[in-house]
Amino acid sequence: MTFSLTWLVEVLEDANLKVAEVPGWRSRGRADMPRVRGVMCHHTAGPAAGNMPSLRVITEGRADLPGPLSQLGLGRDGTCYVVAAGRANHAGAGNWQGITSGNSSFIGIEAENSGGGNDPWPEVQMDAYVRCVAAILKKIGEDAIMCCGHKEYALPPGRKPDPRFDMNDFRFKVAAVMSGNAPAPSRIPLVDGADRPTLRRGARGEHVILLQSKIGESGTGVFTAATEAILREFQRGHGLVPDGIAGPRTWAVLQA
Repeated sequence: MTFSLTWLVEVLEDANLKVAEVPGWRSRGRADMPRVRGVMCHHTAGPAAGNMPSLRVITEGRADLPGPLSQLGLGRDGTCYVVAAGRANHAGAGNWQGITSGNSSFIGIEAENSGGGNDPWPEVQMDAYVRCVAAILKKIGEDAIMCCGHKEYALPPGRKPDPRFDMNDFRFKVAAVMSGNAPAPSRIPLVDGADRPTLRRGARGEHVILLQSKIGESGTGVFTAATEAILREFQRGHGLVPDGIAGPRTWAVLQA
């Protein structure tokens, strides 16, 4: 069965977000969600390292709670992982703006973060979080107030701590994006000073072969998902934004 939230990928891509589809997401869910009222923000409380180490748990669930545990996962590099097009087990008991049917009414986003004070939120992840929520709210015709943190929705009060950032400030940023008053996301130049092209998944050619040789992958000349994963690890190890895109900064480090 295909569930109704199949518009998620198109909406997120139209917002210029990086999207990864988890296999089987269109038919994954506890039931359908014919009407979405808002978005609920979470953090995974998962490992402090890795881009999206909690993805399997979000998709499959835990021993005490069957999956999916959210419709979306948000990696530390800003990638939106689309997990489910149906209802997810992410809310539990609570109330936000008079709505008590959390799982049936809110799209859940599980952002990768341990929840501890020693795990800061990367700027690229927070920017994607804001734009992801804004895109969904705009699609369903709701204002920024219909974005809530799990900690705000959950009852009894204090039952949930996530996400560990200021939700009022977060909603202010979401509203700015929705109204068109937020700064546009930065764009990676198409080429660097040495005329090397910016490369991402799907690219082909001799520059891809060069990139692959620099990161220790066989030179096929095709920028695949495997190439992207290896490049992300290289970027993490060299203090770069691990977005899996070889732009001017990455080329400079590769050539150093």
